[in-house]
Amino acid sequence: MPDFAYVARNADGQRITGSIAAGSEREAVTLLGGQSLFPLQIKAAKQRTQFLTGRVKGQTMAVTYSQMASLLRSGVPLLRSLDVIRKQASNKTLVRVLADVRDHVEQGETLGDAIARYPRVFSEMSVNMVRAGGEGGFLEEALERVAQFTEQQEDLKSRTIGALAYPVFLGVVGSTIVACLIIFFVPRFDELFASLRERGELPVLTEWLLWFSQSLHSWGLVLALVAVVAILAIRAKLGTEDGRRLRDMVKLKLPLLGAVFLSLAVARFCRVLGTLLRNGVPILKSLDISCETTGNRVLSEAIAAASESVSAGASLATPLGASGHFPMTVVEMISVAEESNTLDRVLVEIADGLEKQTTRRLDLAVRLLEPVLLLVLAGAVLFVVIALLMPVIKMSSTM
Repeated sequence: MPDFAYVARNADGQRITGSIAAGSEREAVTLLGGQSLFPLQIKAAKQRTQFLTGRVKGQTMAVTYSQMASLLRSGVPLLRSLDVIRKQASNKTLVRVLADVRDHVEQGETLGDAIARYPRVFSEMSVNMVRAGGEGGFLEEALERVAQFTEQQEDLKSRTIGALAYPVFLGVVGSTIVACLIIFFVPRFDELFASLRERGELPVLTEWLLWFSQSLHSWGLVLALVAVVAILAIRAKLGTEDGRRLRDMVKLKLPLLGAVFLSLAVARFCRVLGTLLRNGVPILKSLDISCETTGNRVLSEAIAAASESVSAGASLATPLGASGHFPMTVVEMISVAEESNTLDRVLVEIADGLEKQTTRRLDLAVRLLEPVLLLVLAGAVLFVVIALLMPVIKMSSTM
């Protein structure tokens, strides 16, 4: 009997991890329920996916979901559909995974249980939507919605990366040029300005520049080592739960970009929650899944607290608003949607609106960031030039 690793909450709301022996994932859920544990995540502790290295791009998965939905809608049996998609797939990892999924389905597993064996390929949200679709008799629709959701997320991700690519490139290239000037070019003027230094006539700016250049030249390796140690220490700190929470809190408070990070996280939460609810996944299960998709621990904690309030009979909007992290407009829309019983539709609409808003904010942030970077880099170069020209002009005037 295989072992299943699980993450669950007990009756007090505490998060518990462990493993349990069960014949299937569903049996593991039943056994955990008998122990008064509410499972958040369950996966086989030892499975063949360990040997299926590599990931599959989101865009490829979106096409796979869409193709499967089209084949099933056309009346093609599930096993045959998996065969067709596997033969057409060009990604080697996906080919092996689909072959394995087909074998498990042929042995009697549901499609949802079969794909749950491969968390590196199929997200938890996708698994739960497919399960809900299979149990509710709307598998084709569920697959189509998973495809749409995956494609939207990939589109938003590519737009975000594309918008930030040029400022990052500009910052890296500019910083490298300035560093090379200070380390390799400026020291050549040290002997030239020796006479002015002896007479105490060297301008203060030039003194600072030469001192900084000499420090980098003499202590560069030590400073680099200190920087590496500092980076490793920061990474180690960020590897802890407190460190990750601090990082996520700082991200939300950054000028310009903080609002972008907040909108992205809230939009992701609303879209996942709305999509799951639309596909018949229960509200508490949907909240537990969407809680893990925000990418921000501060917001995840607020959603987890809201889930506990909902389980006690409260509305969703009230605890989200009380957390202070969700925009009041979003909270008000959720409140109205709960009253009108249109929460699934309104959540998706909120996500659409926030993503459009995020695109505008990101464009604005990038437009402001580019001139700021240019001004900073130009200022650094100008400082070097002025600091080197001042003593040259002084020397030429005394000749």
